[in-house]
Order: sequence, then C-alpha cells, then structure tokens
Amino acid sequence: MSDKKNTFYITTPIYYTSGHLHIGNSYTTVAADTMARYKRMCGYDVMMLTGTDEHGQKVERKAQEAGKTPEEFVDEIVADIKNIWEVLGIDYDKFIRTTDDYHVAAVQKIFQALYDKGEIYKSEYEGMYCSPCEAFWTQHQLVDGKCPDCGRPVEKAKEESYFFRLSKYQDKLIELLENNPDILQPAGRAAEMINNFLKPGLQDLCVSRTTIKWGISLPFDPKHIAYVWVDALSNYITALGYNSEDDSLMKKYWPADIHLVGKDIVRFHTIIWFAILMALDIELPKQVYGHGWLQMNGDKVSKSKASGAADIVDPIFLADHFGRDAIRYFLLREMPFGSDGEYTYDGLMTRINSDLANDLGNLVSRSAAMAVKYFDGKIPTARVAGEPDGDLLALIAETPKNAKPYMDSMSFSLALTEIFKLVSRANKYIDETAPWALAKDPAQTDRLATVMANLFEAIRVICNLLLPFMPDTCNKVLASFGASAVAWDACAEEGNLSGEICVTPCPVLFPRIDVKKEMAAVGLGEAEAPKPAKKEKKKKPAEPAPAAELAIEEFLNVDLSVAKVLECEAVENSEKLLKLKVSFGNEERQIVSGIAKSYAPADLVGHNVVVVKNLKPAVIFGLESFGMILASGQGENIHVLFADDSKPGDRIR
Repeated sequence: MSDKKNTFYITTPIYYTSGHLHIGNSYTTVAADTMARYKRMCGYDVMMLTGTDEHGQKVERKAQEAGKTPEEFVDEIVADIKNIWEVLGIDYDKFIRTTDDYHVAAVQKIFQALYDKGEIYKSEYEGMYCSPCEAFWTQHQLVDGKCPDCGRPVEKAKEESYFFRLSKYQDKLIELLENNPDILQPAGRAAEMINNFLKPGLQDLCVSRTTIKWGISLPFDPKHIAYVWVDALSNYITALGYNSEDDSLMKKYWPADIHLVGKDIVRFHTIIWFAILMALDIELPKQVYGHGWLQMNGDKVSKSKASGAADIVDPIFLADHFGRDAIRYFLLREMPFGSDGEYTYDGLMTRINSDLANDLGNLVSRSAAMAVKYFDGKIPTARVAGEPDGDLLALIAETPKNAKPYMDSMSFSLALTEIFKLVSRANKYIDETAPWALAKDPAQTDRLATVMANLFEAIRVICNLLLPFMPDTCNKVLASFGASAVAWDACAEEGNLSGEICVTPCPVLFPRIDVKKEMAAVGLGEAEAPKPAKKEKKKKPAEPAPAAELAIEEFLNVDLSVAKVLECEAVENSEKLLKLKVSFGNEERQIVSGIAKSYAPADLVGHNVVVVKNLKPAVIFGLESFGMILASGQGENIHVLFADDSKPGDRIR
C-alpha cells in the first residue's frame, strides 16, 4: 500500500477530440475543480488532472473531412477545450494529451509489459467491413445495413488484433466490488457492474487494430495500433511519470483518490481499467465516482436536443452571458450529484434569480450599502449583544461543520443547501434587527455597529464556504471588506474579523434576469422552453394469477436444453431485441430475444444459455425465432440464465 499522506489526486475523464464540448461535458470538470479547491482549503497537496483523448479512427476521419491532418485537427479542438476550462475557471494542475511524447512512450512500455506477462495475445476481430472507408462496424452501428459514414454496402470480414485477457479477472473484480463498497460510488453502481457485466461473463478485450493509422504503434508488432483502452485509460498514471525516468509524482500521488466520471463510462473504469492495473501489479485507485447525467427532455444534454437554440448548452455563451460563477453554482446546486438532473434554460435563469440575485447578492449589497451609509464604510467591532444575535452566531459556527461531510462525499447540492441556510438566516437577521431604525437613534450606534459586524462575519464565512463553487465572486466580496480566504475548518473561528472593518461599495453581483426576454432572445419563447419530459402515469400491475400445478409428466414435456451462442447482433430499429445464432451441438437455430437493454451482443457470444427448445416457432419483428432463452427480471434488469459449466445439447432436468 502507498504511504502517501495529506495528498489528494482527482481526475476527470480525458475528453475525446472528435467534436466540441457542451455544458453537459463541463459538468464533470466543474465538479472536479470544486472538489480540488475544497481539498486545498482543507490543507491537502492536490493534483487535479484533466486532458484529451486524441487517437482513433473517428478523429482520423473527422480530420480528413475537414481537410486537415489529424495533428492540426486535434490541436484546434484542444485549444477550444482549454479555452472552455479557462472561461469556467477550471484550475487544473496538469493537462494531458494522449499525443504527448511521454504518454506515447509509457503506453508502449505498458503494452510490452502486458505482452511479456502473457496478458495480451494475437487473434482476430470480426465485424462488418467497409472497404472504401477501411473501417469495421458492428451490426448495430450500420444504417439500413450499410456503412454509417459513406452509405456503401459492407461485408463481413476479420481483422488481426491483439486481445487483453479481461475474462481472467472476472472473479477478482466481483470479489473486489462486493467486498469494498467505497471503491465505487454512489451506492448502487457496484451492483450494476456485477449483475449486468461481470456475472453474465466477461469476454477478452480487443486492444489493437491494423486498419487505424492515427495512434500509438505496438512495440512488438508495429503494424498494430493501440485501440482505445490501454492508451486512453493509462493517462491517469502516465501523467504522473509512470514508467519514466522521473516517477516522483507517481510515488507522491498514486493511488488516485477519485476518478470522477459520468455513469456511462463507469464500466470502463471499474472493469477494464481495474483489470489492466491488476495485470500490471499496480495499486488500484481508492474510488471511482460515477455521477449522473445533466439531461434535457429526459435524455443526455446535446446540441441537437436544445430545441434549435444551441447557445443554451454552449458553456462559453452561458459563462459570458451570466457569469461563470453562476454557471458553476447552477451545475452543482440544481441536482444531487450522483443522480440525473434536468437542465432547462429557464430553470438556469430562475435559479440565478432566486439564489444568487435575491438571496446572496441582496445580502451582500444591502450590507455593504448600509456600512457605507451609516459608518462611511468603517465599522468598529463593538459587541452589544441583542436578541437575534445568538441564533445567527451559532449558525455561523455550525455551518462549516454541517457542510463538511457533504463536501467530503461530493454531495455538492446538500452542502450548498447548508451554506444557503446561513444566507437566509443573515437576510432574516437584517429584517429582525432593522439597522435603518437603529441608525435613527444615536444611543444605538454601538448596537448598530454590532449588527453590521455580525452581518459581515456571516458574509465572510459564507464566502469562504462558497469559494470552491464561486471563486471569483467570493474573492471579490471578501476583498471588498478587507477579509481573505482561510482554511475550511478555521473559517468560523473568532478573530478573523478584528479591529475596524473597512467596507467599500460592492457592485451588483448577480443582476436579475428578465427570463421572458432571454428566452425570446435565444429563439425559444416561454412556451417553447425545454421542459422535463412528462412521465406516463403507470398503472399498478395486476397481481399475477398463481401458476397452475403441473404433473411431472407435463413438466418433462418442456425441453430445456443448453445452447452455445455463436453469433449475436442487435435487431435493426428495435431497442429491445437481439438476434442470436445458437448451437445445440448437432443443430443450429436462430432465436430473437428481448434482452437488448440488459446485454450487448458481445456479452453473450461464446456463452452457454438455457433455451426452451420445443417452443412453437414465432415471427418477432419480422424475424423467425425458434425457441426462447430463459431469463429473469424485466426491462433493463434482465438476467439471463447462463449454463457455461454444461455442454451444448445437455438437457436441463
């Protein structure tokens, strides 16, 4: 085990350079930056890594379409991504590109090590091949049975490839996830990996291609190019100098404290990446956190779903329009971090008006204006206690403690809820103490000074706690009355405001937004604003009638036989159906099964399943089906009954 102390290493996934990012992509990096800033406030030596995944056939094709070399194409995309991070205030410590020389050299050494250990072997990758595009496609990727890029016919072909022995690590990975609940968060993600991917059976992983030219060549077979996984996932350690002359960062920061990823790539990070690390005898990261999606109309955010108004998901437009702190705040306040959340343009503006303009902005501007008006900006820290002071001061002291466990668990929305309780209490304190009334009575000058000092103490603590979320705003406010950032645990300590508080007028932090006007400006209009998709009211299913009892003779008439899955592909234009070719040893059949939401074709090929063999043939979605695969569950939680310990043709009795 590593003996690293007081360090914190957090990573985002490296972003693919085949297209431009939108606000949904920015969600992960804003969250990682917020966590990194918080950990720095807690005294940690932090390393935050982000970067770009620049190799592969898709990048190669996109560059060709743009009339550029792959290098020129990715350089422009990387510049755009770095600009987005700057606009959003992302303070990363290192930006890795998979085209960096040190990464390329380290990946080649990793491949060589895996090959020398016997973890990689040569075989064949099979798929549908488009000769003009020199590209392999799965049946599911084809459009009307043709190449999705050029529209020409394809043919079944094989390509020589190297495979990583992923299947070897199936049992180890199940044991790891079952016995280490903290290694994959939030709760429930581990069960998804175990039930949907590991227990159904792992297949060995294709890790090289010969038809791709834009990538890292394998040191032991240069005609082969690294295909996605070892190249991309290894960035987390190559960025620290793994397998280089200077591996001091690796010794200091590894294992990573958190790999922060979207829920759609948890499988790659907890199955493929963990298995690669096991094969290399490298310590596993402490945690993978798979957060939910930012959604529009019930699906992942994308420019195509922005109702024709692409600006509403463009992070640069949004930051320029509303301020980057407002966007950062909205992303982490609007939804529980581990869950999906709905993004709407009017919802963004409503949140800014409500929390930032009305509550936080109003608190700061009212307090600063009164300080200037009543004390010429110079407030003595006299203490003449009054009735509401105790409640406010107690909440000032408690809020850092209340928010801390939520920050530690990346429950950002809940942490912000705690901090804004103090914002609300401070605003209420103004109404309770009525400084404008105290200012009319010269005998109440010390009491007025106490009220103002308490208000600025509350604002100082609020701004310190909001620094990870809204650094520009909070630093501006703190500077306006001579305060500065302090450690998280120390921010509520007495004495941080002492002597005379010197307040300068503070400009409006968050101007109120005319929502109707802004909706019209981006071409939406109030009635056309994207709204959460309406969920159909589900009828409570009727209780199933008890199954009729069968005599043993009747049961024996059902032929339950073991069959090996030889081929499997998605049924075109169907989300639920897979078409399988199975063998009973002396007979092959086609079966159509509604399990596509729980299993990819690659999850089934090579495995033995149990089939109702003497079921009458049926036509499903225009395809003949001769039998039924046994499975439990429904919808996206179907579990096929595998029989890999039995032989094809064996009858279940």
